[in-house]
Amino acid sequence: MFKKIHFKNNVNVLSTAGLPGIIALCIYGYKAGLFTSFETLRTLMDQTGFWGPLVFILIQIIQVVLPILPGGISCAYGVLLFGAAYGFLYNYAGIVMGSVIAFLLSRQLGKPFIRKITPGRIYQKYIGWLDKSAWFEKLFALGIFLPGAPDDLLCMLAGVSGMKLHKFIIILILCKPGALFLYSTGLSGAISWITG
Repeated sequence: MFKKIHFKNNVNVLSTAGLPGIIALCIYGYKAGLFTSFETLRTLMDQTGFWGPLVFILIQIIQVVLPILPGGISCAYGVLLFGAAYGFLYNYAGIVMGSVIAFLLSRQLGKPFIRKITPGRIYQKYIGWLDKSAWFEKLFALGIFLPGAPDDLLCMLAGVSGMKLHKFIIILILCKPGALFLYSTGLSGAISWITG
């Protein structure tokens, strides 16, 4: 019992302490043009050399927690910068880690946190999924598996649902590769076709 309470307190402290850091990195990244300019991001990756993949994974983590641009665009950046295979791997790592952080933050801070960082019409469209508690896990898994769903929001909604963290991670690890594979192969095919 004591270990469970201690773990929960540590997660709460890390979630609360990490939020200002994530916000600061988002503001810096936005001002530097990392989220809005592919050329700026490519220059940063070139400058960071060996550390480029880790920097990109960090950017993906931030982008999941505080969605600044659509996930499909950031996934496309990964493919363009690193190729289909490594782009898939780095996208997957960043998205899974960011999704777990988003889940924990929303579990700690609740629906007000989700409402503040989600456009109202999208929030209203998906908040009703929580009312279907018996179906939420299935809807969540389907949304994570299919490309085009607002995965970031779904991960936050999972945080305020009754879903256990371990079940969330299992669904994420098993279902996310499908959508990322479709993004990666589709984008790499489109790039090859465009470039001849």
